[in-house]
Amino acid sequence: MKKSIITIAIASMIIAGSAFTSCKSPAEKADDAQADVQDARKDLNEAQNDANTKTENVATAEEWQLFKSEAEAKIRSNEVRINELTIQMNKPGKVFDDLYKKRIQTLEQQNRDLKNRIDAYDKSHTDWETFKREFNHDMDELGEALKNLTVSNKN
Repeated sequence: MKKSIITIAIASMIIAGSAFTSCKSPAEKADDAQADVQDARKDLNEAQNDANTKTENVATAEEWQLFKSEAEAKIRSNEVRINELTIQMNKPGKVFDDLYKKRIQTLEQQNRDLKNRIDAYDKSHTDWETFKREFNHDMDELGEALKNLTVSNKN
């Protein structure tokens, strides 16, 4: 029993000694906090620099005018095609279901949305490359949908 009490006492002293020697002084804690603040400032500056380079990615005036005129021409072409489909749908003797009418309305709305996006970009000038890629993708999808609207998938 004496040996176990001595062993427990020695173990307690070792644990207490290591606890006191591993604690940091207030000065060391302040130095660590200062280093953390400097790291955070550095990260913030890097993030601001990244944001500044991303916002600088806008279209030149010539590039924007060319893209805008081409997009508006495609939008007008889509409007003409949608009007033709609407006239065809309203002709007497032709029977079109509600699904066909809803598709035409959806395509018409998508075309208006593309026109609004062109106007919105003209005012905001967000990331040019992203806008151009997404707009062209959406425009191509709308064109394909217009082409495939009258194609019958029935065999």
